[in-house]
Amino acid sequence: MTDELSGASPEDLARHSEKMAKKKAAREKIMATKTGEKGLIIVHTGKGKGKSSAAFGMIFRHIAHGKKCAVVQFIKGAMSTGERDLILKHFSDLCEFHTMGEGFTWETQDKARDIAMAKAAWEKAKELIRDASNSMVLLDEINIAIRYDYIDIADVVAFLESEKPEMTHVVLTGRNAKEELIEIADLVTEMELIKHPFRSGIKAQTGVEF
Repeated sequence: MTDELSGASPEDLARHSEKMAKKKAAREKIMATKTGEKGLIIVHTGKGKGKSSAAFGMIFRHIAHGKKCAVVQFIKGAMSTGERDLILKHFSDLCEFHTMGEGFTWETQDKARDIAMAKAAWEKAKELIRDASNSMVLLDEINIAIRYDYIDIADVVAFLESEKPEMTHVVLTGRNAKEELIEIADLVTEMELIKHPFRSGIKAQTGVEF
């Protein structure tokens, strides 16, 4: 006789239940040892899409829990984005939002201005991170500014190691994260590109890319 829904025999169901019970017990034993809390350094990098999207997911989690947070955008310019519009309209009391960049270098065509804007963004980022009332600070596309040497990676690492409050989470996004940053990070995710609609002639679309 078999179960009508699964098609499994009573013996199969019993073995499955026993196996899952063992997995649950093992999982609970592992989780019982994970009791620490700390402010994490989180890096989202890689060629794949989703680095900033995943980071903003954590920002919205903070907002949903009533936790104070902040965003500094290092590269993105004045173009409207869903995340920024939503935060500024509805959640500005919980999340400071600073768009400090003016677009990518090939758009501004002014390296000196790009460097000045990146340095100003980094100063604002340090100010927000030092404020221990901010539970999370997102530094969106900072890895690009570091890659172009607009910001000194040694300065970023030294600041995060010595001045970041103990319980503040800092999220850094962008391609080509430096090894020095990866070394000090607590959580590093590399987004891998497998397919992208841009290669098929599809432009960036509202609600997907911005």
